[in-house]
Amino acid sequence: MATRTRAKDDLGRRGEMLAAAFLEGAGLTIVERNWRCPQGEIDLIARDAGELVFVEVKTRTSVAFGHPLEAITVQKLARLRRLAAAWCEAHDGPHHDVRIDAVGVIAPAGGPVEIEHLRAVF
Repeated sequence: MATRTRAKDDLGRRGEMLAAAFLEGAGLTIVERNWRCPQGEIDLIARDAGELVFVEVKTRTSVAFGHPLEAITVQKLARLRRLAAAWCEAHDGPHHDVRIDAVGVIAPAGGPVEIEHLRAVF
């Protein structure tokens, strides 16, 4: 079981790294990765022009059990919204223009990676 958990964690980290590189290639600036507080964790926080962007990243090796973006539920988005508010409270500065994005990464071992970026999902 520990091996499977570690493999899942490794896949998640790889997906977040791929998502961050993808977003940077699209012109966003990564502000923070894996920000944690007592309520949970935000995968990526970025700036897109004047907007502060909170990003949920889901990674799978295939779509055998569904597309990774299907794992982002309404409850998960509501939690991410609360986490975004907590981040804004913990960091100085005006945070007027905020959005929540989702990135789905399909990263098969040894195969081509597919990345899908959904803007303003909540």
